[in-house]
Amino acid sequence: MRDPSPTRRWLGLIAIALGVALIVVDTTIVNVIVPSVVEDLDATSAQTQWIQESYAIVFAALLLLTGRLADIFGARRVFLCGVVVFGATSVLAGLAPGSGLLVLARFLQGAGAAMLLPTSLSLLKATFTGKARGQAFAVWGSTIGAAAALGPLLGGWLAEHVSWRWAFGINVPLSALVAAGVLLYMAPSPRTRGRVDVPGALLSVVSLGLLAFGLVEGRTYGWISAVHPLEVLGLTWDSGPSPVLVALVLAAVALAAFVRRQSALARGGDPSRVLMDVSLFSIASFRGGNIATLIIGIGEFGIVAVLPLWLQFTLGYSALQAGLALVPVAIGSFVASGASFGMAAKVSPLGQLRVGLALEAVGLAGVGLIATPDSSWWSVSLVLFLYGIGVGFATAQVTNVVLDDVPEDRSGQASGVQSAFRQLGSALGIAALTTVFFTTLSSRLHDRLTDAGLTATASDKFTGAVTDSAGAAIGPLADHARTASVADAARAAMTDGVTLGGYLAAGFVVLGLIASFLIPSTPAKETALPAPTPSPGPETDPVGPARPVRS
Repeated sequence: MRDPSPTRRWLGLIAIALGVALIVVDTTIVNVIVPSVVEDLDATSAQTQWIQESYAIVFAALLLLTGRLADIFGARRVFLCGVVVFGATSVLAGLAPGSGLLVLARFLQGAGAAMLLPTSLSLLKATFTGKARGQAFAVWGSTIGAAAALGPLLGGWLAEHVSWRWAFGINVPLSALVAAGVLLYMAPSPRTRGRVDVPGALLSVVSLGLLAFGLVEGRTYGWISAVHPLEVLGLTWDSGPSPVLVALVLAAVALAAFVRRQSALARGGDPSRVLMDVSLFSIASFRGGNIATLIIGIGEFGIVAVLPLWLQFTLGYSALQAGLALVPVAIGSFVASGASFGMAAKVSPLGQLRVGLALEAVGLAGVGLIATPDSSWWSVSLVLFLYGIGVGFATAQVTNVVLDDVPEDRSGQASGVQSAFRQLGSALGIAALTTVFFTTLSSRLHDRLTDAGLTATASDKFTGAVTDSAGAAIGPLADHARTASVADAARAAMTDGVTLGGYLAAGFVVLGLIASFLIPSTPAKETALPAPTPSPGPETDPVGPARPVRS
């Protein structure tokens, strides 16, 4: 029996990258199609929020569990299950006759996505070694950066020229293509004997789900006191402490209980049931890499959440044009991917990570530097291209660094942990940057209007209209001569928010760069961890290469 040929491995990589692209695009594409969904399905504001956020919350909540399932049942098998779930729920979303069913479909899509991300990492780590592994992770990382940027473009085009339903419908044939590619070109994966710790699984899902909810929804519902009613299953929470505060407290309690339980099982209870192997954090590259991943995620993803608003409502771009403006991020990511192939022999993955973070920081600071109410398209494109190159290097290589010293039979758990750190960094970044953006927009606009001679009541009214609409009210205000000056003030205030957001995001990335120095430069291959008992053999599969690879 022979190992898969290089050609088969790289075709398998293309299938894996396409699968990852699907789940990343679905994170960003919905933000653009929401107006069309609201108009077509007559969705309430509460349903609209859940259509947008349920996917990300469930995605984050299940990552640790699916990483462990990948070790027990085989990474390829869990990945294929995720593809099937994602494709089937995309059909449900695309055909949804009402917003309630669309919300349910988005919840289930998040479960499918959670099966795909950590298992994709496990499969790549098992299939590629040495220089080729770094190249494979470069393609994987560039795919994430490109997909995040292309989501708004694809969504804007579909919403304007076809139908919002095809934003989900397009996933169906692509999911079939991904499944076929993985079955044909990725080898079956061996399994580790063990069981799922059900109480631990529930604690992990509850803690990560509540934490993601709190970070994503803090600005909407209030961080301390309830400022907006939360409607779930016919119940309304509209007074007293914020549901976000309660969720974050419960998340902290559940997370502490989860870590305590996992430590107890590892020490002497039943190591075969451990859901998150806490001994992995004794590996310096894994520990330091995950700290860097969390911090990097805050800087990388937060700015992408606010840029489309500024592009549309300050610079006057359409949804499609705003998507096109983000394409340089995707181009830069792929440029970095190609460059990393040539650099692999001379620059270590850790070195490439630091180069990427430095370029990201420069690009994000550049966003703050060039942001004006009439910024030119070329200046925006230039700084986003530079930022995209940094994302292409950093996103791929931080994963390579985190997993480099992890034993292959723990890849599923390790990938789940790394994916959870990435998603929580993303949620925290979106929470931090959107809060800063809207707070700055509100305060600066109110100050400008007051300085211009408007009464406090009028300033409050216009500030509330612009902020509550996320800037969409600027266009109607500009259309009337009496309120044109208010629109100009709003554009300036929104630009202030983007400027501050760019500098803040750059600061987080610089912190991530500093955190990367916690990672040892030399891999510690001698790291000894308690070895689990392997299962009698790999998962069996009638299709695919005859000899299994380690996962």
